[in-house]
Amino acid sequence: MMAAAVAVLAVLAVAAPHARAASLLEKNFWLSGPNYSGIVPACDEREALNLISMRFSETERMYWNSNLAITGLDKISEIAFRPWGPEYQPRRYCSARVYTNDNKQRAIYYSIIEDGGLIGASWGVEWCIVGLDRNYAYAPSCKMARP
Repeated sequence: MMAAAVAVLAVLAVAAPHARAASLLEKNFWLSGPNYSGIVPACDEREALNLISMRFSETERMYWNSNLAITGLDKISEIAFRPWGPEYQPRRYCSARVYTNDNKQRAIYYSIIEDGGLIGASWGVEWCIVGLDRNYAYAPSCKMARP
């Protein structure tokens, strides 16, 4: 019985279609890759800063049972734009000083990403506030939020 099973497997392995390389048409048809424009808002774009403030407060309330909120930002500066070259997804890396309603000031590092919004329909943001990276997503000290 075992010999019959091995023989059937051997026949199936020989009869199976072999893998082949993609043809010229398969490699080039509709596979143009992402076509980024490189148009990313500036670091001081009010809409991006408001989005960070809103989402920060929401995250603090929902996940950390905290009423902490951003009350202001200053010393906004760009760290880098497309630091790894034009073939990568365009990102503008920024830093600023953030004020929170617990009367503390902290450093914030954020990036504005082309096609990083909801289903890639617009730009999006990622951020980390030093000392408030509670799940250590950008640890240590928000280093992973920088280029």
